[in-house]
Amino acid sequence: MTLRVGGLTPLSTTDWPGMLAAVVFCQGCPWRCGYCHNPDLILARGENEIPWEDVLAFLRRRQGLLDGMVFSGGEPTAQAGLLDAMQAVRALGFKIGLHTGGMYPQRLAAVLPLVDWVGIDVKAPFAEYPRVTGVAGSGERARAGLLEVVASGVAHEVRTTVHPALLADAEVVGIAHDLAERGVKHYVIQAFRSQGCRDKGLRQNATRERPLQDVGKELAGLFEDFSVRA
Repeated sequence: MTLRVGGLTPLSTTDWPGMLAAVVFCQGCPWRCGYCHNPDLILARGENEIPWEDVLAFLRRRQGLLDGMVFSGGEPTAQAGLLDAMQAVRALGFKIGLHTGGMYPQRLAAVLPLVDWVGIDVKAPFAEYPRVTGVAGSGERARAGLLEVVASGVAHEVRTTVHPALLADAEVVGIAHDLAERGVKHYVIQAFRSQGCRDKGLRQNATRERPLQDVGKELAGLFEDFSVRA
């Protein structure tokens, strides 16, 4: 079973902290987050898909030059072929990173034994997820996915994108306390960026009442590692 690939970044130093990695962007996502910066990847099929065999051929040429590959999206776990794809990458000697929203917890649990690092998004208080994703029940699935990652012991970073029209500062603080209580050690809050966002209202109404760094000052003591990306 092959992977539907919407894009490939040959080299990134930011998608997996501390690693030189290629990034494969998996096509398809079940959620409709207004601030999505990769909207072309939302649909299950893309107009400019890259054959999976071409991705593997690229990796063979990069053996010894790259540390690993990050599966990003879209949502990688939306595809049944993810496990086979990760096994193929692992067989070439690369480490594996994963970006996920956690919305397919069973499939996530199945691939975690192959993964070296996970970047998992927590988008809102779990009871308020539909406000961001546009999908009923998305918070319960995201919470289950997060718990799978934490329980697995795989190195991970939890991230929350903060748009002032979608998340109040008090909600960000509440999310952080909830995550800390669930055993999360590494947390990042990051400011909304308009690049790629097709929601005109979100692009035009992104002014904060106070700097995100000020919110971060309330959270730093909760985690072993905490940062603000403004």
